[in-house]
Amino acid sequence: MSLNGIFPIEQWNFNTPDIFSCLTETEYHNLITKQGAQKYEKGQTLFKEGMVPTNICFIHQGKVKKYKIGPAGKEQIIYVAHKNELIGYHAVLAGERYPDSAATLEESIITFIPREDFLQALRHSNAFATRLLKALSHEYAVLANHISLSTQGTAAERLATALILLREKSKTETAAGEAPVIDLSRTDLANMAGIAKENVIRLLKEFKTEQILETDGRKIFVKNIAKLVSRAGIR
Repeated sequence: MSLNGIFPIEQWNFNTPDIFSCLTETEYHNLITKQGAQKYEKGQTLFKEGMVPTNICFIHQGKVKKYKIGPAGKEQIIYVAHKNELIGYHAVLAGERYPDSAATLEESIITFIPREDFLQALRHSNAFATRLLKALSHEYAVLANHISLSTQGTAAERLATALILLREKSKTETAAGEAPVIDLSRTDLANMAGIAKENVIRLLKEFKTEQILETDGRKIFVKNIAKLVSRAGIR
């Protein structure tokens, strides 16, 4: 079932894949294809908070979490990026160190775009620069929604919203006719929703009782997206 008309997904997801649609084949090759790609296993770090950025990450396949570590050592997942998304470009544009860390959530294929190549592409393509500026503006609104949810939403609303976003991202790597699968550890799910792992386990059981979802090990299958949207409390 589609989210059209029942959940404003565009207000909760970044849209960096759109910025490449304005590039010519040659520009795309110079920026991404010629760099080659590297395979990363699940749990590998791409960059850490405080590092000086020399590259920007382009995700060909897999999922990557952006996160921060709090004073007590607790991890907070800020965003989960997936196929065709860029991460790490904010620090490059600002000329600052990485404000967060990034690590793979599953086996992933990543291209590292050299900082200077990325900046040169922006200097030579007004369309590319405009698309990126638009994406950055959209991200501000997305982050504002996430902050509002994290400070005002209940545990159930936070978890339901996290599951909706993860289900939507899973669609990009799901074969036609197959149901999307959320494959994430309960710890990562808790860190994404900003709630305790114990609450995640309890709420998943509750959602199963309400026939909203099914589980198979760590895998989660959403059976009734309308009910899940209702539990998220977002209009």
